[in-house]
Amino acid sequence: MQIPLKYILRSSSSRRLTTVITILGIGLVVFVFTAVLMMANGVEKTLRSTGSDDNMIVIRKAAMSEIMSILDRDAASIISNLPQVASFADGRPMSSKEAVVIINLNKIGAPGISNVIVRGVEQAAFPLRPQVKIVQGRMFRWGAREVIVGAGITHRFAGAQIGEKMKFGGDLWTVVGIFEADGSGFESEAWGDSNQIMDAFKRSSFSTVTMRLKQPDDLAEIAAAFESDNRLQYFAAKREKKFFEEQSEMMAKFIRILGIFVTIIFSTGATIGAMITMYGAVANRTVEIGTLRALGFYRRSILLAFLGESFVLSLAGGMAGLGLATLLQFFSISTLNFGSFSELAFSFALSPSIIATSLGFSLLMGLIGGFLPALRAARLNIIQALRAV
Repeated sequence: MQIPLKYILRSSSSRRLTTVITILGIGLVVFVFTAVLMMANGVEKTLRSTGSDDNMIVIRKAAMSEIMSILDRDAASIISNLPQVASFADGRPMSSKEAVVIINLNKIGAPGISNVIVRGVEQAAFPLRPQVKIVQGRMFRWGAREVIVGAGITHRFAGAQIGEKMKFGGDLWTVVGIFEADGSGFESEAWGDSNQIMDAFKRSSFSTVTMRLKQPDDLAEIAAAFESDNRLQYFAAKREKKFFEEQSEMMAKFIRILGIFVTIIFSTGATIGAMITMYGAVANRTVEIGTLRALGFYRRSILLAFLGESFVLSLAGGMAGLGLATLLQFFSISTLNFGSFSELAFSFALSPSIIATSLGFSLLMGLIGGFLPALRAARLNIIQALRAV
């Protein structure tokens, strides 16, 4: 004989104060847990969208990031003119030799400084990355000490606004435009003429070469070209999207580990709270439990009823925490990107897997918190329970 769901729902609503407190406790834990997953997912989503499957990026084999990579001018020129590289209508190779450097800028409204990437690009960089669009101001002039800055840093750093001057490389650079790049990591960078930036930093080598192949799916051919040329033995070509995905792995993993550690501490308190609530429910309904047993309800029915009540509380708390966490999607934050050691602006990103994981986590707390009280209720002796009147 099974106890109806209506009884479980009515029992949950009969102790409003303890029920609300339990739901709020579980909701807070789920909110923190969901926020951590959304943060890690936001970092990954931002860096994944930075690259394109249509582009290849060439870096030094031992380099872990763009700022650690070095390509001398001869090698960069050879790579740009490989026969596998696509060309524009005028015959120019569809490739951009780029210099990536780190500078320090003062934060707006906060003490201290932070690192920002400055990317020196060639004209082909913009056709290769059509998502990069000037939304305010104008394009920088080639051969001038001018830069355009990403939308992700213009509101966060002093001197990163149109008309202001940024000081780096021993010179002043005028900010002439602001660009967006579909929320990708490029929005956390400043772009300028690669020749000017290399001259300012007295560099004789590039960091990377970004290019597009004539046959984007023919990775074997470009790999063979690098292996067959002794001058290119120290370099490797990767899908641009895959490269930036790899850059996000360490940071996302760190966020998840730290967040889960904090969540475990919080969830312990919430689970104990749920357990206390359910033990109180058992104590207050001893006679009721005895009556149910006398009417012929099995022990397993009592057990499932109290577990069901615990699940109702945990699911309500999980949905409340998840609902609050969804509001984080409207906010953008920034943090240090471990791959490039620079500031990265990103938004919290929710996904179906995060929703399922968060609700599953809330139900797990309900199971742990409700099992022992439910077991105690199921094992009550009928006669002793009825004598508790």
